Amino acid sequence: MDTPHTAQFSHTDSVDLILRTAREHFLVSPQEETRLWIKNAEGSFERLCNTRVTVLDAALKTGQVVIMETRNKDGTWPSAQPQAVNTALEEEEEFQGQPGICGLTNLGNTCFMNSALQCLSNVPQLTEYFLKNRYLEELNFCNPLGMKGEIAEAYADLVKQAWSGHHRSIVPHVFKTKVGHFASQFLGYQQHDSQELLSFLLDGLHEDLNRVKKKEYVELCDAAGRPDQEVAQEAWQNHKRRNDSVIVDTFHGLFKSTLVCPDCGNVSVTFDPFCYLSVPLPVSHKRVMEVFFVSMDPRRKPEQHRLVVPKKGKISDLCVALAKHTGMSPERMMVADVFSHRFYKIYQLEESLSSILDRDDIFIYEVSGRSAIGENSREDVVLPIYLRERTPARDYNNSYYGLMLFGHPLLVSVPRDRLSWDALYHILLYRLSRYVTRPSSDDEDDGDEKADIEDKDNIPKPGHVAGASSQDSGPEQAGPSSGVAGGSRAPVDNSPGPSHWPQRARRKHLFTLQTVNSNGTSDRSTFNEDTHAQPYIAIDWEPEMKKRYYDEVEAEGYVKHDCVGYVLKKAPVRLQECIELFTTVETLEKENPWYCPTCKQHQLATKKLDLWMLPETLIIHLKRFSYTKFSREKLDTLVEFPIRDLDFSEFVIKPQNESAPELYKYDLIAVSNHYGGLRDGHYTTFACNKDSGQWHYFDDNSVSPVTENQIESKAAYVLFYQRQDVARRLQPQPSSSDPPASPACGSPPNSEFMDVN
Repeated sequence: MDTPHTAQFSHTDSVDLILRTAREHFLVSPQEETRLWIKNAEGSFERLCNTRVTVLDAALKTGQVVIMETRNKDGTWPSAQPQAVNTALEEEEEFQGQPGICGLTNLGNTCFMNSALQCLSNVPQLTEYFLKNRYLEELNFCNPLGMKGEIAEAYADLVKQAWSGHHRSIVPHVFKTKVGHFASQFLGYQQHDSQELLSFLLDGLHEDLNRVKKKEYVELCDAAGRPDQEVAQEAWQNHKRRNDSVIVDTFHGLFKSTLVCPDCGNVSVTFDPFCYLSVPLPVSHKRVMEVFFVSMDPRRKPEQHRLVVPKKGKISDLCVALAKHTGMSPERMMVADVFSHRFYKIYQLEESLSSILDRDDIFIYEVSGRSAIGENSREDVVLPIYLRERTPARDYNNSYYGLMLFGHPLLVSVPRDRLSWDALYHILLYRLSRYVTRPSSDDEDDGDEKADIEDKDNIPKPGHVAGASSQDSGPEQAGPSSGVAGGSRAPVDNSPGPSHWPQRARRKHLFTLQTVNSNGTSDRSTFNEDTHAQPYIAIDWEPEMKKRYYDEVEAEGYVKHDCVGYVLKKAPVRLQECIELFTTVETLEKENPWYCPTCKQHQLATKKLDLWMLPETLIIHLKRFSYTKFSREKLDTLVEFPIRDLDFSEFVIKPQNESAPELYKYDLIAVSNHYGGLRDGHYTTFACNKDSGQWHYFDDNSVSPVTENQIESKAAYVLFYQRQDVARRLQPQPSSSDPPASPACGSPPNSEFMDVN
C-alpha cells in the first residue's frame, strides 16, 4: 500500500473528482481500472459505487479515510481475494493463455449458469463494451427496476477475469451470490434452466445499464388503420424512451402482433420489442412403446415388441399395433402394468395411453376372447395369477411362514364350467409347463387327502376355450408409493359366486392355490355374498419344491421380436421450419383470452407474430421442454442450423434494403447445450472466440477446441447468431505491415484454417 495522501474537497465536489485526484497522485495509467472505498469509524469498509454524487450526498466527513483499489492484471480485485491465496494468484498472473478461453467452476448444479455466461461472454460487442470500461459511465444506481448496478459490476468482473488470459478457470461464487440475492428462484444449488437464467441476466444488465434515469409514462397505441411503417417507428421510439442500454442496442428487435376477433372480425395490430425468439419444434404425433406379449401357448416365451402408436391414442390402439406383429386379434388381448411381481393396473380398452409412462413395464396377455356373450352362452373367466414362495419367519417356534411374491404374474382364461381347484391346478400346471417340471409318479406326494386328478387330455388347450365375458372396470389403482395394485376388484365381472369356491385350497403335488387380494399379500378365505368379484389366485410354493421343479432362468427368459432391432429414426428438422412455426397463425388458449375492444368481452382470437426488425445479435431459444395438462417431455429432435448465412430475408416483413443483404444474414457465435431429461441434465457451451475465430467446447472448468462439424447436435438448446454487418464492423482493419488476422467466426475459413482444425 502506498503512502497516504491528504487532499481537500468542497461539499459540492463530486466523488469522481476524488477519484481523479487519487489517480493523478498515485500515477495510475488511464488503462487501469480503479474503485473507491471508505473506512468507517468501526474499521469496516464500504464501497463508493456512485461517483457522480457530491461529497455531501456521499456523507463524507472531514478526516474521512478514502482508499483507492486498482484491479489486478488477471481481472480480479485485491480486496476480493483472501491473503492465503496470494501465491496462487501470482502463479495465475504468470500463466498467459488465449483471452476468453477460460472455464467456470461448477459450484454445485450451476452448469446452467456457466453455460449462459459462456454464451454471453462470447458476444463480441457486449464483451468489448465491458473490457473497454464503457459500462462505468452508464451504471444506473437509481433505477428502481434495476439492481443498483451490482449485477452489471459482478458480470463485468467475470468478463475481465475470463478475458485477461491469466486464468485457466475461475470460480463465479460472487456472481452466483448476487444472482441469488436479486432472484430468489436461483437461491441454493438446485438445477435450473440456462435460458431462464439468461433471460434474468439480460434484463438485469439492461436495467443496471439503462441510460434513461427517469422513465416517463408512455401510452401504448394500436395501429388503428395507420401504415405499419409509421406504427412500428412510433413503437420503437416509445420503447427507447424508457429503455436505452447496450442490451437494447445488441439484443432487442421488434415483432408485429396481429390479433383478429372471431366474432366481429376486429383486427388489432401492435408492435412489441423482444430480446430473444422462443421457437417451437415440430412435435411428432407418434410414440414408441415397448411391451411384452404373453401368449396362451405355454411353449412360447414372452416376446418383447416395440410399437408405434398415436401419442394421444387409447389402449385399444396399442392392441391393434401389436396385432400387426403377432397376427393375434386385438379382441383377445388384455393390457396390464406389472410392478413388483403384481398387477399395478389392468387397463380398459378406452383408457388413454398418456397414463402409461416410458419406464412402466407393460405386459399384453392373450386371453380366450372379448366378445359379448348372451346369458345362455358358455363364458370364460380371466383370473389374475400371482406366484409366491413360503419363507420361514424368524420367530421362536417357526410356526409362522411369510409369503414373498416372485416372477411375472399371469392372466389365465378358465372355462366357467371348470372352476374347481383340481381343474385350475392342472390348467396352471399346463400354463407353467415351459419352466415347471412335472413330477414323476415316484415324486408324487401321498398326503392324507388324495385329490381326484383329472385326465390330462381334459385340460383345455389354447384356442379350445369357448366364449369370454365382457370386461368391467379393472382393479382400483393404488398410489405409486405402495407399489401394488390396490383394491380387490378383478378384471372380469359376472364371475361365479362364493358358493362355487371351496373355503380352503387343497394340497397339490407341486404347489397350493390360495385366494388373495389384488396386492397378493393377504389371503381371502371368505367372500361377501353380495359381490360378484372373483378373487386373485396365488400359486404358493414351498422352497424345496420350487428349487426342485421351478426353473427360474427359463421363467425369466424372453425373446425379442424383429421390430425391437429397428431404430426409429426421427427425421431432423431445419431451423427455418421452427421459425415458420413461430410465425404461423394460432388460436389463443382458454386460459389466455384477448379482450376485444369492439365486442367488449374476452375472445379466443387468432394471433400471428411476424418479424419486423431484427437485432445485431439474435438469440434463438429452441423450446425442447414440452409441458401440457397430461404430459411433460423433452424433445430430442435434431434441429439442423447453419453455422453461416442464416438468411432471415424471407421472414422479415419490413420493407427491405436490397442493396444491403448482410442486414438479414447471420452467423453462429455460440450454442448452449442441454444433455439429459426433464428432471436432470447437464449444460455445456460451444462458442467461437472473437479474437482467434476458433470454436471451443466449454464444460464447466474444462475447455477444449472443437471443429465446426461437432457443433450441431440434439443437445442444442439456445443459439446465438450475429448479424454479418456487425461482424465485419467489429473486425480490426490490419495495416499493410501487420500479418493477416485469423478469420472471424462469421467469415468462411480458408483452407489453411481448416487444416489446423
